[in-house]
Amino acid sequence: MNASGRTTPSKQIGGSMAGAERDGSGLPRPRIGHFIGGDWVEPGSGRTYPNLSPWSGEVLGEVAAGDGEDAERAVAAAHEAFGGWARTLPVERQRILLRAADLLEGRRGEVLAALAAETGCGRQFGGVQLEFVLKLLRQAAHLAYRPAGELLPSDTPGTQAMAVRRPVGVVAAIAPWNASLALAGRASIGPLALGNTVVLKPSEESPYTGGALWAEILQEAGLPAGAFNVVTHAPGEAGAVADALLASPLVKRINFTGSTPTGRRLAEKAGRHLKRVVLQLSGQNPLIVAGDADLEYAVNAATYGAFVHQGQVCMCARRIYVERPLAEEFAERFAARVAALPTGDPADPATVVGPVINEWALALLDRRVKEAVGLGARVLAGGVPAPPCYPATVLTDVPDEAEIAQGETFGPVVVLETVDSAEEAVARANDSDFGLAASIITGDGRRGLRLASALDVGIVHVNDQPVNDEPHMPFGGVKDSGWGRFGLGFAAEEFCELQWITVRDQDRTFPF
Repeated sequence: MNASGRTTPSKQIGGSMAGAERDGSGLPRPRIGHFIGGDWVEPGSGRTYPNLSPWSGEVLGEVAAGDGEDAERAVAAAHEAFGGWARTLPVERQRILLRAADLLEGRRGEVLAALAAETGCGRQFGGVQLEFVLKLLRQAAHLAYRPAGELLPSDTPGTQAMAVRRPVGVVAAIAPWNASLALAGRASIGPLALGNTVVLKPSEESPYTGGALWAEILQEAGLPAGAFNVVTHAPGEAGAVADALLASPLVKRINFTGSTPTGRRLAEKAGRHLKRVVLQLSGQNPLIVAGDADLEYAVNAATYGAFVHQGQVCMCARRIYVERPLAEEFAERFAARVAALPTGDPADPATVVGPVINEWALALLDRRVKEAVGLGARVLAGGVPAPPCYPATVLTDVPDEAEIAQGETFGPVVVLETVDSAEEAVARANDSDFGLAASIITGDGRRGLRLASALDVGIVHVNDQPVNDEPHMPFGGVKDSGWGRFGLGFAAEEFCELQWITVRDQDRTFPF
């Protein structure tokens, strides 16, 4: 799909499947293969698919169309590498991760250009992703020195007891396209730092920035062959790769970031194999503006929180509740601010709202907005597609039966509602099946904390908008928004086994 919304024919690009080569701009070229056992390898099927820019429709490169057999090869390589990597000295693990951070930082311009070309990510959010992963790598470098267990008191005389954390083995990481660099890193680096090995399955929409780029960086940093592997697949063919990862007895953990319907299917299959999963799923995130809030600050926070990366972030505000005393003026100022957001080429530093990821996403946004309007909703800003972009859109008077009021609509559309009290907003927010993130803007911080404690979500930010993340924080949701917590401070709980060990310092007497 090009800037006019038309589909661009695939171009024939030469080169070998040896790896993810790049030109001076940092864009992937010409072909991306699987990264297995430290080598760039051909897919078993010999098939590829074109990696298309969501803005221009340009073919950025050809990508390996993997299948279950490719995934099994990657798992075998990861399993073979596990013993050596798990025994690696802490200082060596730390050196590799710090080196990876330096290498990534040195390619800042290339990485930002690749994010814009491959995922439509503007310069501002690209910078957010890059800063996140630099912190992630540097903080993870210290995980090797975290306490691995604790001594436990025993009631049995002469017994020393301890609980020891050990890496589980092979971790399968399934990452999405929307924050491809950050979320692939979050899925992989914590498990690696703890001594596990990883098989990463990036989205078909971001095989380079969410997959091959990480392989380049970690290999150059000195990560041993097989410790990190990447398997890509064509659109619509994720199931075969995911099923192989789920079924393999060598894969001990699955971590997944994506939609709730996909996460539910994955969890059901994992349950049949008694395989533990960490899931970060969809959100219908509320932003509550109390009547005592600073109006200008609330408008600015809501604009960023709803429309950063054209609303294609799991934490984005999907519903804004405003207490009645501020509602009319907030709506007027907010709609005017949103309508003025620059829309267009993600490579232009001035752009705020770039292209949505593909034609299917654009059509879904258009259909849901039209359905809401047909049911009585009013459009305060946007609402008319401009392929390949969808402009920042504000809807109000949206009836509860509209699709856009029920599920996660992944794009630059937000629903604005007036409430009689912030407590009413909390009750309406809690009525959702989702519980990922929320934010509250108020002039009274204590009231903000009281409201936060009443929200049934995994993350609440008081006097901020909901799009926040730090590598060491317990990131995750409740209800249909997921299980478990991402975050380096909690990674050992998810990606290590806890083993009880006792040592006797004297013989004991047995009853028979």
